[in-house]
Amino acid sequence: MILAPVISSPHDRTRGVRLMIASSFFFTANVLLVRTLSTLESVNVWLVAVVRFGSGLTLIYALYRRQFQFRRLFTHSKLIGRGLAGGASVYGFYLTIVELGAGRATFIGNTYVIFAAALAVWLLKERFTFALAAGSATALGGLALLTHVFEASTSTGIYDLIAVLSALASAYVLVTIRQLHATDHTATIFGAQCVYGLILCGLPALRQLDGISAAGWGLMLAAGLCASLGQITMTAAFRELPVAEGSLLQMVVPVGIALGGWLFFGEYFTFGELVGAVLILVGTAWLGRGR
Repeated sequence: MILAPVISSPHDRTRGVRLMIASSFFFTANVLLVRTLSTLESVNVWLVAVVRFGSGLTLIYALYRRQFQFRRLFTHSKLIGRGLAGGASVYGFYLTIVELGAGRATFIGNTYVIFAAALAVWLLKERFTFALAAGSATALGGLALLTHVFEASTSTGIYDLIAVLSALASAYVLVTIRQLHATDHTATIFGAQCVYGLILCGLPALRQLDGISAAGWGLMLAAGLCASLGQITMTAAFRELPVAEGSLLQMVVPVGIALGGWLFFGEYFTFGELVGAVLILVGTAWLGRGR
């Protein structure tokens, strides 16, 4: 059964845009904290993912205990699919960041914007307008410049395939979130990712707990909280926003990460990187030119 997405008023869409911008801020902070952790000690990808999912469940029980329907996570097929695909895509993103480098992994991962828009047209009958197409293409071109993806001399391999599969999983998740808002609360939709993510990553993470400093735990917990806030605000935003529009707004995250690299890690922008950042911002703003 195909569930109809929620139809929003202009006021609700404005709220959705604000939530998505807040989500982008939290996701940017998450990546910068994980990067800070990597400068102190080796990053356990499984454990970083588990801390993220555990922080999410803690946040749900703190804010939405009454609305969260835990049992439904194991009886509703779309919640199960959302949970498994969401948990796998989070781990896949962290893994490819480690194996491919931030630039290549971020570029491939963010192609989910195109996949999600295509799925939404097919499954949700959403319109993929010229503004969205132009904005997506411009933002992806800017991301390619910002991350130097076409300058890499390495050949494609298994981790590139994992990155593509993670992008496809992310696209499926966004469409499913939009559908699930017709029947479920934001907390339950987000909780599916947390519960199934813990199931997927829990055991491997428990095998690698040794040698983590107190500072490392602190950074992981802070990163997990930021990711949880980013995920729950993004999930809430998709109640009001079409998939293509909402996912395109997430493209400002790489710009935020690059800006954080300049502010906190002493990095500098080349001319090409500056052009890429501007193109991402232009592409993201393009969809709102008529409003």
